[in-house]
Amino acid sequence: QVHLVESGGGSVQAGGSLRLSCAASGVTYSSYCMAWFRQAPGKEREGVASINAVSTTWYADSVKGRFTISQDNAKNSLFLQMNSLKPEAPAMYYCAFALGRWFCQMNQADYNYWGQGTPVTVSS
Repeated sequence: QVHLVESGGGSVQAGGSLRLSCAASGVTYSSYCMAWFRQAPGKEREGVASINAVSTTWYADSVKGRFTISQDNAKNSLFLQMNSLKPEAPAMYYCAFALGRWFCQMNQADYNYWGQGTPVTVSS
């Protein structure tokens, strides 16, 4: 059983930075994807960034060049460094895990386990 716990959310001014963390337990698989999704009130959940077991990464076009996804396999942790944040509606950021995958499309249906989310607010 995979258990995911996000942390690091908060409020920041536009242009600032935040680093999100996801502590994962039960991750003992050689092939997987982990990803960050976000959801603003009244909007669909969207993929932000994803990474596979050998640290190949994918990014949504809206965050390329500003966000960096990474992982520390020894500590079973996933990170999202968010720089040059833009003012937008508050959103919950979720960590997600997909079993047995190498190509990490950010399709919600592919992900088997989800964390509870951490909130991010960017003010202008």
